[in-house]
Amino acid sequence: MASTSKWTFLQAMCLVVSLSIAVPDNYGEVIKVGYGGSYLNEINYDDQVEEEETPTPTPEPCKAPAFTKWDKLFTMLENSQMKENMLLQYTDDIIKVELQSLREEMLQFVAQYGGSCASAVESSVRRVGTQTETRLQNALERVREVSADQYAQQDAALQQLLVASANQALRLEQLENGCLKWGGGGLASQSKSFQARHLMQEVTETENGGRLEKALATISSELQTIREQLTLNTRMAFANSLPSGCDTGLLFPTRSSTAHVEISPKTPFQTSAVTICLWVKPTQVLNKTILFSYSTTGNAYELQLVLSGQTVFFTVDGESHLVEASGAVEEGQWAHICAAWSSYQGLASLWVKGQQAASSAGVAEGHELRSKGSILLGQEYGPSFRHHSIPDTFDVEQAFTGKMTGVNMWDRVLDSKEISQQARQDGSGCGIRGNVVAWGVSDIEPKGGVKLIY
Repeated sequence: MASTSKWTFLQAMCLVVSLSIAVPDNYGEVIKVGYGGSYLNEINYDDQVEEEETPTPTPEPCKAPAFTKWDKLFTMLENSQMKENMLLQYTDDIIKVELQSLREEMLQFVAQYGGSCASAVESSVRRVGTQTETRLQNALERVREVSADQYAQQDAALQQLLVASANQALRLEQLENGCLKWGGGGLASQSKSFQARHLMQEVTETENGGRLEKALATISSELQTIREQLTLNTRMAFANSLPSGCDTGLLFPTRSSTAHVEISPKTPFQTSAVTICLWVKPTQVLNKTILFSYSTTGNAYELQLVLSGQTVFFTVDGESHLVEASGAVEEGQWAHICAAWSSYQGLASLWVKGQQAASSAGVAEGHELRSKGSILLGQEYGPSFRHHSIPDTFDVEQAFTGKMTGVNMWDRVLDSKEISQQARQDGSGCGIRGNVVAWGVSDIEPKGGVKLIY
């Protein structure tokens, strides 16, 4: 209440100051103040006119001074404050009475119904506890039954695993002989050590479940180690060997302006269809690397297989007629690539790892390949080529580095089955030979440091 009185007093002072500033000393305007009904201290219009026109008479010595309009204004403000305080006090009393009545009703309600609610809650808790205990007992019994069944099944499974481990050891012993020629001597000694140190020991401890599980984990770990070494040795063997049963291959050791291989076709040919297949393992692929090039005296770019990064391009009658397949090769990995073209409708396609990767129509449609041309591997002759004037050096930026094998060429378009048979790395695709260029039959002449490998 004290803070409310202070706030009201401050408001009054602000009002007085505002009025003092707004009304000059010599104001001539009429002030009209309305505050509801009639009050003894109300400033009416006659008083204002009288105060403005008639000067204030000098008070007699024994009479009280007359109230000015400011005194009356302060009196009005005090009356307003008193009414406000009375209203707040009345509201506070009403709230207190209502709260006291609500408190009494709540106490009466708790006294009347508290006992029955507590007993109901206690009964519900007791019932839930009994049901939970019963369910736990049933669950424990089922767990015991399942555990017994699982233990019996695990024991039988462990016995079967022991027998399988013995069989696996025999199979590993047979695999040793096949891996020795690929550097598997260490694997053989490890397999023998594994058999000597663990196999008989695990069989003798079958009656002890804990030891049996530990022994089984040890067997599994060592089998995994042997499997990983077998995989590694197999990869090393494939990395150092030639794919698809090929007996010979070509090694382009460095990028050189003289490194290339010349191939002589089995017979002269003139055709309107062709298929070229080869295995390639690039050491490095740059913007333009030549794999296969067929040139004639009239056209140095009759046929070309070109690498650009991991993308392979097949061009017929110049670079304006081509088809391309992205993601065809990776550095250090063998990849099988076939390119097929038919003059009829200019249908051209590229096959990567036995699957068609790209195709296009209208590629050199109606064109016919000329005969008596020259085939190069790893380079191209370029526009200055003349059949009787073969250049000695080439563009070093287009030179191929890596390995190549299984190069074959046909004067027809092969079907998908014939292409996929050649693309199996662990198969015998090298036994399928072309009728224009046949790998292992056609004459090849490595030059510029290119080596024939076996």
